[in-house]
Amino acid sequence: MKTTFILSSALAIHAAIVAHEVDIESLDRAIGDGDHYINMKRGSEVIASMVNELLPLPPDEVLQKISTKLLSTIGGASGALFASFFMGMAKYLKENHAKINELNANLETAAAFAYGVQSMMMRGKSNVGEKTMLDVLVPVSTTFTIAAAHGKNIADICREVKNAADKGLEYTRDLVATKGRAAGLGERAIGHLDPGAKSCQVMVHAVCDLLLKK
Repeated sequence: MKTTFILSSALAIHAAIVAHEVDIESLDRAIGDGDHYINMKRGSEVIASMVNELLPLPPDEVLQKISTKLLSTIGGASGALFASFFMGMAKYLKENHAKINELNANLETAAAFAYGVQSMMMRGKSNVGEKTMLDVLVPVSTTFTIAAAHGKNIADICREVKNAADKGLEYTRDLVATKGRAAGLGERAIGHLDPGAKSCQVMVHAVCDLLLKK
């Protein structure tokens, strides 16, 4: 994983979040507390503004600085969860430097991504099926890992990962939320997509589309 890829992804994610403002806000108004989009925009915007500062640094330091900045920028549980994700990725890259040199780029990125998702799960004490962003991130991570392990090319990996993100998002529609603001709605949350899952689907698509342009 290269610093240039991380920073290009950050810029693509910010642009995608802004482009999907209406979608994300409408979902959050339905079952959230109304500030999810604002937090996502603020977080992605501040990271995008750090590109020149982060460019000279190695990937693990870039991810660590992103984690720290998100923790102080995004309010509520989302800030801590996304910070844990990037902190986990940073930790994986730093602690597995020797092993990483033996992996191809796709396997390396998949492994770091999986570690980040696991860190997020541990921080939030959550899992799949609770109507959260993990309903997108976990199947995306699993799909990415399997596809990379089978040596698939980046086009096929992106196609499968985007499909996993779409299915994960749709999966949240019929779930009863047990975490976050939506948990208080009980069965009234059924029929609504989770806004956090939508944000993650948007971000996954943005990074995949960026890779497909190369």
